[in-house]
Amino acid sequence: MSLRLNDLVVSHAGKVLVETGQLDFEPGKPVTIVGESGSGKSLLAHAIMGTLPHNLKAQGSLAVDDQVYDVSDQANRRRLWGRTMSLLPQEPVLALDPTMRTREQVAEGAPTFRTDKQGARRAADALLASLGLKHASAAFPHTLSGGMAQRVAFAAATIGGAPVLIADEPSKGLDQRARAELAELLRSHIKSGGILLTITHDLDLARELGGEVLVMKDAHVVEKGAAGEVLANPVHPYTRRLLAAEPSRWRHQWMRDLSEGTERADGRHGGSIESSGTLLVSGTGLGKSFGDQELFTDLSIEVRAGERVALSGPSGSGKTTLGNVLLRLLPPDTGTVQHSELLQRGRLQKLYQDPALAFPGRVPLADSLGDVVRRHGLDHARLEELMGSLRLAPELLHRRPGQISGGELQRIAIIRSMLLEPVLVFADEPTSRLDLITQEETMMCLMEQVDKLDCALVLVTHDDALAAAVTTRSIALGAPSAVIEPELELAAQ
Repeated sequence: MSLRLNDLVVSHAGKVLVETGQLDFEPGKPVTIVGESGSGKSLLAHAIMGTLPHNLKAQGSLAVDDQVYDVSDQANRRRLWGRTMSLLPQEPVLALDPTMRTREQVAEGAPTFRTDKQGARRAADALLASLGLKHASAAFPHTLSGGMAQRVAFAAATIGGAPVLIADEPSKGLDQRARAELAELLRSHIKSGGILLTITHDLDLARELGGEVLVMKDAHVVEKGAAGEVLANPVHPYTRRLLAAEPSRWRHQWMRDLSEGTERADGRHGGSIESSGTLLVSGTGLGKSFGDQELFTDLSIEVRAGERVALSGPSGSGKTTLGNVLLRLLPPDTGTVQHSELLQRGRLQKLYQDPALAFPGRVPLADSLGDVVRRHGLDHARLEELMGSLRLAPELLHRRPGQISGGELQRIAIIRSMLLEPVLVFADEPTSRLDLITQEETMMCLMEQVDKLDCALVLVTHDDALAAAVTTRSIALGAPSAVIEPELELAAQ
């Protein structure tokens, strides 16, 4: 099996979005693409698959063994899907059928599904179990945490055994243990002689996979070479800037020392956290379970003005659930939650892990943000100021949510929250879709606003380095469970 992409150009209304020369993909040699959001990484992958949005124009050719395909014809590679090429999409929640249980969705991709449904279901169960989702086979997507949904999508993409696997941000939303397991699965695909193209913002994943790294910026590949060389001794200024943007290397005025340590709240032991400042949220004796799985019990938490608190723990351990309980979006099984009057009239904001679910899909973003400005009597200049701070072009607001990158949409979600000058922000993986440079710039803007407003921040993250850079206190939840965090149900309300 060999794969060669020749002279690909993807454009929209005359603007070039991707332009490459010749790219070769070989069995057993992973290729990883890194770079800024909107640089064309995902568009390159979709151009290979033949799944580009219809409003984009593609030119060039794709050679699969001895067969050459014109990439301008979107339909000519459909017969390869699942058998020769498979795509793990960037937004697994949107890719999964909300009406189907996870086992059936994964089983449908098995080669024997049409002739042996029971065998396909057994294969699906085995694959889900290998991904730590043994008890999630009967679950619907909306009951899964973000990390769990990512693993289900991975199972659905790989069960067919296609030799070419394109993984678009596969480690997004995964905790460290699940991420390590995912890296091992990707390596097993390589060891079996498969072709792997991975698109990621996770430089550690790129280092683990090895092979070749391509660095993309402004629609072009600006540097490529062996992963160990490019990520240790970069030549291009952008690559050097990218490496410097890893959270462990941040040095900003708004950063504070993590001096208060880490509290443990694993559901087996209660926790009590106290601090100084105006009390905003008080949770006393909180307990929550889903089915037979107890997430936390007898947990007492206070969040005060100006605090920065991280909720950490494995995927599925209840971080989003605890946050939703504190925000009173979800009732606790036991205990009570009290809010200060300061949190009324939109002064309590949530940044969702999947921003696409927080915006109406058919409405231009200008209308969504304009509604907030008008309803709350805000100055439109404030919107323009925040757009500029986050390096977002004003014309993006004329598009719908599905017509911009995930990173761009996440930044617009932050802008919408900060328009209301909140007193407390609950940020659920707010930078999970951003490249490192954009993540740093976005967190700088967010944290400057947090400091300016004396705003409290509760941050859910799997990134220990990010938590250490941004927060002053960490609450670690316990072991993961199978089906627990209905964040998507709440996002749709």
